[in-house]
Amino acid sequence: MGVPKFYRWISERYPCLSEVVKEHQIPEFDNLYLDMNGIIHQCSHPNDEDVHFRISEEKIFADIFHYLEVLFRIIKPRKVFFMAVDGVAPRAKMNQQRGRRFRSAKEAEEKIKKALEKGEVLPTEARFDSNCITPGTDFMARLQEQLKYFVHNKLSTDKAWQGVNVYLSGHETPGEGEHKIMEFIRSETTKPGHNPNARHCLYGLDADLIMLGLTSHEPNFSLLREEVRFGGKKSQKRITAPEETTFHLLHLSLMREYIDYEFSELRNKISFEYNLERIIDDWVLMGFLVGNDFIPHLPHLHINHDALPLLYRTYISVLPSLGGYLNENGHLNLAHFEKYLEKLSDFDREHFSEVFVDLKWFESKVGNKYLNEAAGLAAEEAGAKDMKKSKSSDDSLCLAALDGVRDSHKGAGEDGEDDDMFETEFRQYKRTYYMTKMGVEVVSDEFLANQARCYVEGIQWILHYYYHGVQSWSWYYPHHYAPFLSDVRNVSSLTLTFDLGKPFMPFEQLLGVLPSASKDLLPQCYQHLMTSPGSPIVECYPQDFKTDLNGKQQEWEAVVLIPFIDEKCLLAAMEPYTHKLAPSEKARNRHTECAINCFDKELDYAYNSPLPQLFPNIVHCHVRQTPIPMDAWRVSLDHVARRIDRGTLYFCGFPTLQHIRHKFYKKKSGVMVFQQSSRGENMILEILASQEMEQVEDIAALVLGKSLFVNWPHLMEARVVAVSDGETKFSLDEPSGSQMLYLGNTPPPAKVTHLTDKEQKEWVKEVQGLSEHFSKRKGTVINETDVVVYAQLLTGRKYVIGQNGNVHLEKQFAKQVLPYPYQTIVKDIKAFDSSLARFKTLEELFPPGTVVFMVANPYYGAMGDVQDSSDVINEGRVRVVFSVPCEPQLDALIQNQHKYSVKYCPGYVLASRLGITSYLVSRFSGSIFIGRGSKKNPHGEQKANVGLNLKFNKKNEEVPGYTKRTEKEWLYSAAVEELLAEYLERFSELFDFIARNSHDDVFYEDDIWPGEDENGAERVQEIQGWLKNHPVSSSSRASCDLQILDAGIVEKIEEELEKMKRERENMHVCVCVQPLEQQHGVVPDSDAEYHLFDRVVNVRESFSVPLGLRGTIIGIKGAEREAEVLYEVLFDEEFAGGLTVRCSPGRGYRLPPSALINLSHGSRKELGCHKLTAIVKPQPSSSSHLTHKSQLGGLNHSPRSPFIPTQVMVNVLCLSAARINTPQTDAPAAAPPPPPPLAGQPPLLPSMATELGRVCMGLGMGPPEFAFLRNRQSLTVCQVKLSNGLLIHGPQCQSETEAKEKAALFALQRLVIVLYQLKKKKLMNSVYGSTYMTFLFVYTTIFHCSYNMPLTKNQEAKQMSGSSAYAGQTSGGGPAAAASAPVSASAPKTPPPISTHEPADKPTTPKTPRQNTNPHTPGSASKRKHRKLAVNFEAAKVTD
Repeated sequence: MGVPKFYRWISERYPCLSEVVKEHQIPEFDNLYLDMNGIIHQCSHPNDEDVHFRISEEKIFADIFHYLEVLFRIIKPRKVFFMAVDGVAPRAKMNQQRGRRFRSAKEAEEKIKKALEKGEVLPTEARFDSNCITPGTDFMARLQEQLKYFVHNKLSTDKAWQGVNVYLSGHETPGEGEHKIMEFIRSETTKPGHNPNARHCLYGLDADLIMLGLTSHEPNFSLLREEVRFGGKKSQKRITAPEETTFHLLHLSLMREYIDYEFSELRNKISFEYNLERIIDDWVLMGFLVGNDFIPHLPHLHINHDALPLLYRTYISVLPSLGGYLNENGHLNLAHFEKYLEKLSDFDREHFSEVFVDLKWFESKVGNKYLNEAAGLAAEEAGAKDMKKSKSSDDSLCLAALDGVRDSHKGAGEDGEDDDMFETEFRQYKRTYYMTKMGVEVVSDEFLANQARCYVEGIQWILHYYYHGVQSWSWYYPHHYAPFLSDVRNVSSLTLTFDLGKPFMPFEQLLGVLPSASKDLLPQCYQHLMTSPGSPIVECYPQDFKTDLNGKQQEWEAVVLIPFIDEKCLLAAMEPYTHKLAPSEKARNRHTECAINCFDKELDYAYNSPLPQLFPNIVHCHVRQTPIPMDAWRVSLDHVARRIDRGTLYFCGFPTLQHIRHKFYKKKSGVMVFQQSSRGENMILEILASQEMEQVEDIAALVLGKSLFVNWPHLMEARVVAVSDGETKFSLDEPSGSQMLYLGNTPPPAKVTHLTDKEQKEWVKEVQGLSEHFSKRKGTVINETDVVVYAQLLTGRKYVIGQNGNVHLEKQFAKQVLPYPYQTIVKDIKAFDSSLARFKTLEELFPPGTVVFMVANPYYGAMGDVQDSSDVINEGRVRVVFSVPCEPQLDALIQNQHKYSVKYCPGYVLASRLGITSYLVSRFSGSIFIGRGSKKNPHGEQKANVGLNLKFNKKNEEVPGYTKRTEKEWLYSAAVEELLAEYLERFSELFDFIARNSHDDVFYEDDIWPGEDENGAERVQEIQGWLKNHPVSSSSRASCDLQILDAGIVEKIEEELEKMKRERENMHVCVCVQPLEQQHGVVPDSDAEYHLFDRVVNVRESFSVPLGLRGTIIGIKGAEREAEVLYEVLFDEEFAGGLTVRCSPGRGYRLPPSALINLSHGSRKELGCHKLTAIVKPQPSSSSHLTHKSQLGGLNHSPRSPFIPTQVMVNVLCLSAARINTPQTDAPAAAPPPPPPLAGQPPLLPSMATELGRVCMGLGMGPPEFAFLRNRQSLTVCQVKLSNGLLIHGPQCQSETEAKEKAALFALQRLVIVLYQLKKKKLMNSVYGSTYMTFLFVYTTIFHCSYNMPLTKNQEAKQMSGSSAYAGQTSGGGPAAAASAPVSASAPKTPPPISTHEPADKPTTPKTPRQNTNPHTPGSASKRKHRKLAVNFEAAKVTD
């Protein structure tokens, strides 16, 4: 069955059926099943159009492993992971496999031939022959060994896999992959302990997978695959990074309900019980009639010509008279099926009546003698090329009749004689079809009876195959075409039995399905059977063959007209040569069992890698492998699937149309599916108005602060923060960032505001947008919206430590607030929540050896290992050894980035330099199409694109390094200028012609090169060849909304990283901290703001990027929704699965904020307090109930934000460790965490810009220069230029005043660091004199006061009762503080933290601790518990 057509048709008819989801939105599943062949094809030959493409076997295996890892970590099955590779297929499938392989070999040969004719030079390496993905080949044998190794490696080394049973059914186990999966599911459902609520995910969206999933009758069953894009080019490559992949999740739970709606009118029409499970079985049967892999489609029944609605209408009309269903659990009720086909056969006559009317007109024009011939040739839909002129005309008449099925029989004539004429011509029409298509000379009754029997037998074989497994390995449908519906008669008395037989051996199947072009995939001793003239089966391998579209439109749908394999002849021909097989070949030619693999810590053995040079040996393998007999999963023919009772329990991620009262009907509403309006009927859902008129006050009291479900029918949990009716708005009155749910009858704190006229208009627009979204995308009419609910979606859960030391999960909600119509929300339903806490105590949460990360200063972002904490665990603390790597110095690079950035200029500037018009610059940098022939006499529709393809307006994409899009225009780099100059020099005539014909969209060869001695086709090929060989052809494009660092800057960052590796060593520090939480699928630090150049560390486990690997942000990809923001990261090391993102191969990747801790954010927080707390475990990959949302606000900052050198942070670490041990007078103290320096708190000084100017003058510098930049979101960035050369960008702000103040603050922070570095180099006094001392003292004090620096140790003891301990610096002291001078001596090249009140070399005096009266301290310190801090003092001695 045509996959895209069927999937597209049901998606348009049932708009809510499938949803487009990102990785974080995928629900939790118990079992994951992979039909592996699709993955193998995707990884081995992703682009068959590219004849230059070559790939090594090692790369294929590595890509397959990566693909499997991606799918596992995205879906995270809890119980079963089933990988099924196609084994030897039933004989019925081999006909289709044979046709497919013959066609692919022929197409590959033709593409190579065309490329050579064009003069292209092809690689010398052999092309990957996709036909080797067939059981029994050398390639599949090696792949099987690699898959075994992969499973053993993941189970032995990856904790995420160790609780899962992994089934590997390889190519040596007979059966198609998806049917081996269904055998397993059927077997599981027959077991007494089967959980009827098990959640299944089958990867793939093939039409037969939809059928197979429904035959299981399991309620929680979904199909998943990458997004299908219709109308796209084949050459579009799959995106490698899983975070960028958009998935389609098709919910069979909704499919079942839509089928119920489709046939709901039968409830009142049939005299027997209405049983949805039986209706679904009949729906599956009807799907077989439009064709599948085992039998051809019935004549003229095409999905895109509304064949399925015809089948459904016929079923509804005929079922009441049958007394029962057609498909009785996989057994065909022949009597009922015959009556159904009899009614359906009216379609044959209706279709021919349209043809006949046209033929009557044709007869009046050309004479009666052509009528019979024309009636027969109407069946010839693909033979126009070989027909005579008159026959071609007749064929076009019949094609016009295929546009659809009419509701009533149109009159065939004006008197009774025309009826006889109609029947005569109808019989002749069918007779010609059989004679032409099937090659029979006489269409006898015996022939038609045999056709009917074969077809019904085929339907029954398929039903058995889908419901009970293979019932005959040797049966197959012996024709390329199906009979007419009206000829499938007298079948009710047939007895249909099947002989099970045995599957082919692998080499027998290879010889049965491969073309002679792929003979090298066979053992040597069999190869001559395909090509030798004396071979008894050589006629089965034609070098050339025909294809017949047979009413289809796409070439891949055509019937491949090659002879069927005769099983007896094949085996007889092979038998004399079988003894010549080598031992390794005999080992491949066998059937073996499937194996179940599970982790067993008691086992410990070595497992050798099949490719040790690529994949290392497994030194400690802990896998127990158990073979499963090949017939272990067979079920009896009388097996009946259990009846489903979903009850009232809702399973999150498995939507249902229940919960909200609605009605349904079919209507052509043009619902948007796959970016296009649907053409057929849609099943519309209309929400019914509530019986009661609820007031907004009552609704607010009911839902405000509560958790409920939004986005019906794809329900998602959310927390309501506001309710509005367009005039009044009720909102929660709570602190910013609150996550509290107000349970019980206690009313939440609320405030009431009355909307202004402007706000009321915006509310109305919002409601209109919501209504349009539901209508156009979901096919749901929500009617009038009186109340809008504003809610935060659930993003995940985190562990929180209670007062008794126990831990529990707490829900986390997004910061983003979204509107939802009140009538679409669902309250008071019981939802199944599998996210029960796996950990109850701190010991369980942080056992020794656990890898953790710090999300607070001073060790912000450091990765550590939990040690034995038995002596401190009762105090709510754990002991951790942190590894603190040294960081690269990017300061100078940030300041001088303009030297390495690509310079862009407008098109008119480029045009003036080249001496051409700006129109030509614009045109040639995009697409230019040249057709064959001339404008007056075009030759075909083929067009060649000779543009540079450097900008894409519709897709909003640019090519970094070449083009850049601004709000008003496109900008071009010097590389484009060089490229256009060369283009102009080589092909100036093309520029001249296009300049003269600027109004044309398409240009033609003969018009451009009109001379007799000029060959336009050769010239176009020359242009294309030049463009293909130019480096620009391999340049990647990116979204225009992507903030990026150019490749030149990325290269410099790599150089800095290499310097850092050579010069620096890591430092290790042991501390005891009280963990605040273990995060689950949420952003580790929601306050972090991301900028270009920021340093980050990957904290997501079981990911392509190794855990703890650090990197630098080189790109920020914004998105409308928080959770879809991605960061491009250049990592410090190359790793398997890494991407090439304007960097060295294998070092780039794109990650969401939930996978990262922003180290630079920690450095920026150094200006605040230095707390020592809050460690988090590595992030597991997300799932639906553990979704993550990043801060869109993180994008509203300059890509060139100031970067605090990491050496400051490292010194703070040393300083904090030393101060705890050595008594001194200027001691740090602990305090509640302050807001970060960029959080927008009002500064202590009245105007930072004024202060900056005053300080610059005091230091002998010129006044600062302020400039403003505005982006397309109308946000303003202020740029500050100081006379000493510093160039600083502030964050993105709403107003110029705010932007100026923040940029001035950044500049002051910057001066602190720069001036202190000069001081350390003994340059300060000679340059700025004594002004420096005053400046440093005053402004470090300002930053303390402005950002609420920590209290003293004694103050902490009085005030702290929470769960945090901190180490920081303030002006205050105590006996537990350390002297700063020794630390400076131990690390002379590292400046001390800029928050110190006095220079490190200045002696200090003891001060009496006193109560801090600063009223701006955020939070209540009195609510925090006192926390001790233990440090491994030896660690402080490690030098940087």
